[in-house]
Amino acid sequence: MTGDQAQPGSPPVHAATPLPLAGIRVVDVATIIAAPFCATLLGEFGADVLKVEHPVGGDGLRRFGTPSQRGDTLTWVSEARNKRSVTLDLRHPDGMRLFKALIAETDVLCENFRTGTLEKWGLGWDVLRAINPRLIMLRVTGYGQTGPYKDRPGFARVAHAVGGIAYLAGMPKGTPVTPGSTTLGDYMTGLYGCLGVLMALRHRDRTGEGQYVDAALYESVFRCTDELAPAYSLNGTVRERMGSSHNDFACPHGHFATKDGKWVAISCATDKLFARLTQAMGRPELASSSTYGEQKVRLAHAHAVNEIVRDWCGSLTREEVLTRCYATDTPAGPLNNIADIFGDRQFHARRNLVAIDDPLTGEAMVVPSVVPRLSETPGSIRSLGPTLGQHTDEVLHEVLGLDEAAIADLRARRVI
Repeated sequence: MTGDQAQPGSPPVHAATPLPLAGIRVVDVATIIAAPFCATLLGEFGADVLKVEHPVGGDGLRRFGTPSQRGDTLTWVSEARNKRSVTLDLRHPDGMRLFKALIAETDVLCENFRTGTLEKWGLGWDVLRAINPRLIMLRVTGYGQTGPYKDRPGFARVAHAVGGIAYLAGMPKGTPVTPGSTTLGDYMTGLYGCLGVLMALRHRDRTGEGQYVDAALYESVFRCTDELAPAYSLNGTVRERMGSSHNDFACPHGHFATKDGKWVAISCATDKLFARLTQAMGRPELASSSTYGEQKVRLAHAHAVNEIVRDWCGSLTREEVLTRCYATDTPAGPLNNIADIFGDRQFHARRNLVAIDDPLTGEAMVVPSVVPRLSETPGSIRSLGPTLGQHTDEVLHEVLGLDEAAIADLRARRVI
């Protein structure tokens, strides 16, 4: 089954309603995840995404992750969905000429070369804007197009460090660890980039003018650091690693092991929520004014409170802890691994897992579904990541009007 079919595990589809970005053409000349993820999101909501890759090797994401039966990685097959692959050597004069011709017919360009690379190739913003004044160009780099670090290479792991979240990840006084996925900063920047592109499209609707979107990996990370900046500015506060508990604002507020070797997350941000937890624990006296009923008292005695909750969780299985928490409306949930997610009723009810047929292998592959959800024009997954150059002939003929002889000549000269 495909993402366009309303079958179990696939998103609902309104076939008669055009997707909101239908008619928008996107050229994705970027690599790995950040800018390409923006293009993927646009493609899920109807944009025609042309993945322009070098004829030899293509996007490095094809080799990033677990190899699949078709040769590319599972990461590529999932994250390059809905795209059409076109091979083009941008360093060849004819490749540059064809690229410029594509840009003339394009609404959005996504790139993430190091700052100044496209300019060195004669394909910078000023050149492309002159070709197409309506062009919107997403430029993703580690540090942005300006500033003293603009020429440095950027990767998500480094962005996590520079942006301030890696310092906070890990156990107190322990070695800082990777905050979740090593590509978190890439996905965050792709999201911010997509937001920028959509706002730029809205501006173009009003004025007819394009613009470029300057997205830096470290800035996307830094933007998600809640009160770090004002707390330091006003009080000189430097937040340190807190492990699985966050005892600056709420207690208990962390991860707790259960008797069966699993984990739960419990969050009691208010006194009322803590009172609910004490009901779940069968110890309502802990929420009295003479014990731990007030947040400020719990924060002052966070170690003792966490130990009480830790001992309770450790005496029960995960299912028993969660059943009691749910019965009292205590905010709690399991720490799911991917196997847990595949068995989770919520994920199935919301169709977060979508099985897509891969015609190249004859097998179905399960991938994350489309978010966000639009009530009238929901996005869709129409195809998995393409093979290298799969759509080159199709696009060059359809968009640029080249005939078979011209395309064959380009291929013979290794331009495509």
